[in-house]
Amino acid sequence: MKGKSMLRFSLLAALLATATLVCGSEEPEPEVIHDTGDLSYESPYADPAKFYFADHFDDKDQFADRWIKSQAKKDDTADEIAKYDGEWDVELPKRTLLANDLGLVLKSKAKHAAIASRLSRPFVFSDRPLVVQYEVNLQDGQECGGSYIKLLSSGKETTDLKQFRDKTPYTIMFGPDKCGNDVKLHFIFRHVNPINGTITEKHCRKAKDRLDDAFKDKQPHLYQLVVRPDNTYVIRFDHKIINEGSLFTEFTPPVNPPKEIDDPEDVKPTNWDEREKIPDPDAKKPDDWNENEPPQIPDTSTSKPEGWLDDVEEMIPDPNAEKPADWDVEMDGEWEAPLIANPVCEKAVGCGLWKAPMISNPNYKGKWRAPLIDNPNYQGKWAPRKIPNPDFFEDTNPFKMTTIAAIGIELWSMSSDILFDNLIITDDEEVARDWAAQTFDLKRKLIDREAETFVSRVLKFANENPWMWAVLVVVVGLPLAIVIYLACSKSTPAPTARTKKTDEFVPDDEQDQQESYRTKSNLNSPSGEHEEGAQAETVDGGEDEEEGDEEEEENEPEDDEDAEAGKEAEELLQEEPKEPEGGVKKRKPRRE
Repeated sequence: MKGKSMLRFSLLAALLATATLVCGSEEPEPEVIHDTGDLSYESPYADPAKFYFADHFDDKDQFADRWIKSQAKKDDTADEIAKYDGEWDVELPKRTLLANDLGLVLKSKAKHAAIASRLSRPFVFSDRPLVVQYEVNLQDGQECGGSYIKLLSSGKETTDLKQFRDKTPYTIMFGPDKCGNDVKLHFIFRHVNPINGTITEKHCRKAKDRLDDAFKDKQPHLYQLVVRPDNTYVIRFDHKIINEGSLFTEFTPPVNPPKEIDDPEDVKPTNWDEREKIPDPDAKKPDDWNENEPPQIPDTSTSKPEGWLDDVEEMIPDPNAEKPADWDVEMDGEWEAPLIANPVCEKAVGCGLWKAPMISNPNYKGKWRAPLIDNPNYQGKWAPRKIPNPDFFEDTNPFKMTTIAAIGIELWSMSSDILFDNLIITDDEEVARDWAAQTFDLKRKLIDREAETFVSRVLKFANENPWMWAVLVVVVGLPLAIVIYLACSKSTPAPTARTKKTDEFVPDDEQDQQESYRTKSNLNSPSGEHEEGAQAETVDGGEDEEEGDEEEEENEPEDDEDAEAGKEAEELLQEEPKEPEGGVKKRKPRRE
């Protein structure tokens, strides 16, 4: 009973401690998920004056009029795979979370696919931020391929979207990409050199958080990019900031080139000394330095074991081998049977020529070399001289990128059924947040409601707070240790011939016990008063025993181990010596 109570208490304490840590220590999410009520879904709405592009893909007729599938071909590619013939469709996701919530799906894999749509009005980089947001659901997971979008630059090359292809000029490329273990979230912008007009791709540094789960959990995820007029940017994944910084410092190559560059015509002088240390020219090899001593020598303290077979070879030709029938001596040479281990050596101490084992040579010093000293002629590491960069420029406002006229998706993926949904391009973060509240947040809340159990919350919290694993080891390990202890202690066999408290009492035993008390009282008492006292004591003891049995029955069930221990103590207190045959046992003298 005590063991079970302790186990229950330990388990309850462990659960309460874990729940307190998980539920009481959670920090608020970076973005508040809006209340979705009963999770009913309607196509999202935003004021057309507040966005440059928005599509929820719930209207198939509107999709057919709005989006243009590419009919172009890739350059420098075999004809059979050069055509953009990937299949696009608008349909429900494989796992439908919200009724009538359709998405744009790339159906085919291992094919070039491209589709584009024109913005309702061009986005001009002036004094308002660029906010791009969309959902991706890799319904079959992804091992190699992208799910990024391109914001196409305004110009003659984007006039006909049927010719949209990989080389179509874009201003920004944004979105997830993976091949093997290389996981990326692209943010690339094409920067125009203000001096000569050349264009260079600027690649953002990698996000601080890895996004591996998004490529295998087969759930919708939200990607958001914000580029601000103060030349800063923010990238969010499922409302959480995973990358942010400056357009000046977080891109490779940097926006502005260095003012000075290495002189390409400068050459290192032939007498330039880059050695920091040189051998001491004044050092001499000691006279007792012997360079001929080997590093190891035979151990002279050992001797050949008795029974060593010097004249027996360790390997012998296989006597059962036969020359192949097609063996050509002229072409293949003289045939020899393959070697096998000599069976005689398996029973002997050893075979073949015996050699003493090798040990380290105490006299070995190796080749002598002069110690190194500082080089007095050291001139440092040579580097070419710097000259002014002829291509230097300073762009003080890289935010002012090329105007965006259209949005396109151009992919090659080894996975099919990539679903895009709820695209929006705006200049107001609140508009994008409200758009997500009407779409992505509903799906996310439903997924969390279905999947997030207490255990998953504990694991999620532990992953975010590694110290939690130590707490889990304690609160889980303690009850486990108690269970093991109780299991082992109960496995000890109980001794035989021991009366259990549940055994029924035999009336004959009670009568014999009373007679024993009477006899003992008569021998040791001068009058009948002792006998009456003994009888009264016996009756009282019986009543006490009955009361004790009633109390024990009320407290049932108890552990067998505790019950046996109590019964043993009771028997020791009540046990009396048996009378010898043919007489009465003498009473031991009472101690003063």
